[in-house]
Amino acid sequence: MDDVELSEGDALRRMYRITAEQERSFESKLPDLLDLGCVYLGVETGFLTEIDGDTQLIVAASGDHELLQSGRSCPLSKAYCRKTIDVDGALTVQNARVEGWEGDAAYEEFGLETYIGAKVVVNREVYGTFCFADTEARDRPFSEDEETFVELMAQWVSYELFQKQATERMQKQRDQLEEFTRVVSHDIRNPLGIVDGYLDLAEETGDPEHFERCRDAIDRMESLIDDLLFLTREGQTIGGREEIRVDELSRECWSFVNATDATLEVDTDRVVLGDWSRLQQVFENLFRNALEHGGEDVTIRVGDLADGDGVHVEDDGAGIPADERDQVFVDGFTTGESGTGLGLTIIQQVVSAHGWEVSVTESDAGGARFEIRGMESVESGTDGGE
Repeated sequence: MDDVELSEGDALRRMYRITAEQERSFESKLPDLLDLGCVYLGVETGFLTEIDGDTQLIVAASGDHELLQSGRSCPLSKAYCRKTIDVDGALTVQNARVEGWEGDAAYEEFGLETYIGAKVVVNREVYGTFCFADTEARDRPFSEDEETFVELMAQWVSYELFQKQATERMQKQRDQLEEFTRVVSHDIRNPLGIVDGYLDLAEETGDPEHFERCRDAIDRMESLIDDLLFLTREGQTIGGREEIRVDELSRECWSFVNATDATLEVDTDRVVLGDWSRLQQVFENLFRNALEHGGEDVTIRVGDLADGDGVHVEDDGAGIPADERDQVFVDGFTTGESGTGLGLTIIQQVVSAHGWEVSVTESDAGGARFEIRGMESVESGTDGGE
C-alpha cells in the first residue's frame, strides 16, 4: 500500500473491499487492514492483541516496533490495552508525556507517544484489542471519524473471530458425530448379530442358555447407548459446583460397582469444587475399567498425587501397554471384549469440563494408574455429596 494520506471516505472504501473478499481468510486480511489503518491514521504501528488473564499477546502486527511484533507478549499491567478494555469506544492518546503517561509502566515499556485502540469482544467476553500507535507525538487529537474507523475495524475483527470459533465448534461437532456413527455402526452391529444368531439356535434347540447370551448382548447395547447419550448430552458440561470429599465420592461410587472379590483402598482427605453427579461418572468408569482389565480380585487405590496437584486411581492388574496409552481416551477404543470403549472418553470430557487434566501411566504394582491433575483443594465447609 502506498504511503499516502487517505481521506475518511477512501479509507472506509478500502476497508470494505478488504473485508468483503470472501475467498480470503481472516488471517490473510489482517495485515492489509493493519497497513491501511497505519496509513490513514499516520502512525508507524498497528497490532491485534489477545488478552489471556494477566498477559497480552500480539496476534498480528504491522510496523517495525521491536516489542510490537506477532508472537511477542508482555504483562497486561505494562500495556496501554489494559485501559482500552475498560472504556466504551476508542481510547486515544495524542501526546503521552503531556497527558500524564510518562511515569506509566506501559510508557516505560513501549515508549509510545501516540495511541488509539478499541477492544475486541467475542461472545460477550473481551478477546483483546485492535490498536495503532507511534513513538512520535501527534500534532492533533484523533478526530471522531478516526475513532469510528478504529472501532469499526475492532467490530469487524470481533465478528470474524466469532464466526471462526463457531465454525470450529461446528466442525468439532461434525467430527464427533462421524465418530459416534462409526462406533454405533460397528459396536451395535456386533451384539445385534449375536442376538440374531442365538435366537436362531434357541428356536432350533430350545436351550435357555442361548437366551442368556441374547440378554448379555442386549445389555451391552444398552450400555453403549447410555454412554453415547451421556457424551452427546452431558459429557462436556457440568452443573453447579459444590464441595466434594473425594474419599466419600469414591466409596459411594464403589457401592454401585459389582465388585464382590475386588478391594478398594482410599487414602485421601482432599476436598474439591465439582459437579457430584458428573464426577460419579468419572470414578465409576475408572473402577469398572480396573475390574474389566484387572480381574475380579483386583485391588484399586485412590490417593493424592505426590506433588499435591490432584489424585490418582490405580490398580494392580495387567496395566495398559505403553504404546496404547495415547489411544485410551479415543472414542470407541477398548482392549476388552465387553466394554463399549466410551467410558474413558467420558472420563476425559468430564475432567476437562472441570478445568482439570487426566493422563494414564503405570502403577507401582504394574497396573493402570490414572492421574487427575489441577484439582485444587479447598477447605471443607460442607459435607460434599450429602
